[in-house]
Amino acid sequence: MASGDDMDRDQDRSGGDAEVPQTSAAVDPKIAAAVAAAEAAGPGPGETVRIDSWIWAVRLVKTRSVGATACRGGHVRVNGERVKPAHAVRVGDEVRLRGEGRERIVVVTRLIRKRVGAPVAAQCYIDNSPPPPPREAVAPIGVRDRGAGRPTKRDRRELERLRDLGGLDGPSGPAGRPRDD
Repeated sequence: MASGDDMDRDQDRSGGDAEVPQTSAAVDPKIAAAVAAAEAAGPGPGETVRIDSWIWAVRLVKTRSVGATACRGGHVRVNGERVKPAHAVRVGDEVRLRGEGRERIVVVTRLIRKRVGAPVAAQCYIDNSPPPPPREAVAPIGVRDRGAGRPTKRDRRELERLRDLGGLDGPSGPAGRPRDD
């Protein structure tokens, strides 16, 4: 049986009461076990986590080196300031990550060092990002299917007509030269 001092020390290590808010739906035991493992692998009291490591661990970037490159390129901001890859992140920080055609805005709720599964990673931050743009708006005009082969003369002319309608090169063609039709 643990004494009151032991319980106080355990609460101090976890950063306060370690109770998980109960929802109406039951928590999956696998997710609960993964959350416990992530907390055990997390930093101790007074320790910090690098920003490049954290954005990789919570699956905002695919690799840690991509996270470090994004930091060096100025695509990562913590509380509005551009940061280097070794910047220490804390609970409550707002992280803005620009990449993949959109900006992600997240608030740190838990520090982890090791990469975890997506359901556990989603519990480590609050996502305040705007919704991604619809896929139809992102698709460029006149793109051929992969593996469709070389375009025929007819296909090429149709693509050029689409480009003329879209105003990409103008009616006279690229660099102001008239087209040979």
